[in-house]
This record gives sequence, C-alpha cells and structure tokens, in this order.
Amino acid sequence: MGPKLIIIIATTILLFTGLLLGYVLSQLVLGFLGLNLLTFLGTFSLIVIFGTLYYVLFWELRRQSNQIKGNRPQPATQPATESTTQPTLKPTTPRGADSRLQNKLISMLDGDIAAAERLVAQARQNYPGFPESWYWERAIADLERDRR
Repeated sequence: MGPKLIIIIATTILLFTGLLLGYVLSQLVLGFLGLNLLTFLGTFSLIVIFGTLYYVLFWELRRQSNQIKGNRPQPATQPATESTTQPTLKPTTPRGADSRLQNKLISMLDGDIAAAERLVAQARQNYPGFPESWYWERAIADLERDRR
C-alpha cells in the first residue's frame, strides 16, 4: 500500500469514527441512550479507534514530510582554499548531514568550522561505513563526553 492510500483510508475512517463518536456522545448527554456496560465499552472503543487513527495518520504525514525534506538536493559546497578565511563544510554523501547537527557541533565549538570538520573526519576514519549524520552525532557525543 502506498503512503497516499494509507492517508486516504485513515482519514476516511477517522472522519467516520469521529462522526459516530460525536453522535453516541450527544445521545448519551441528551439522555436518549442509557449508560450501561455496552454503551460504555462501545464509546471507549470508539475513542481508542479515533485516537489510534489520529496518531497513525499524523505519524504518516510527518514521515512523508521528513522524507520530502531529506530528498531535497543539498547545495554544493566548495572545498576550502588558502585564500578563504573559513573552511566550508563538504558532506561526503549526496544527502549530507543534518544541518541541525552541523550547527549544533559548530556552536559547541564556538563557530570553529575547521575543528568541527576535523572531529567528523576523525570519526569517519575510526568508524567507516556509517551514514553521514551518524558521524556528526558521534562527534557531538564525543565532545560532550570530553567536556564532562
């Protein structure tokens, strides 16, 4: 099943369950439906179904938006030259590392991009074969551990 089909089905069931739950609760409040074990369990199951579908639907939407963000092409960075005052970051994979992780490591190093690149390069050398964002996370964790 494709992600769009999951979203369509979940939305349809969520709307139907919401309408049914609203109807049952209104009948309970108005007194047309007596509160007994059957109506309690039915209402409770509708709430559970509604909550579960709500969670699944928005989890799927969030996952799709993260995939869309991850598939955007990263701007190419130029390698550092001697005339440049600050080196630039050049990811080793097409997707590159998460910019949030890069910014966090650089801010932990008070803006020292060269030091951040050295820490990540050292992690790449010590642990080959991992995704680019893992190296940035590893460098952050190593730096936090060393500062304790």
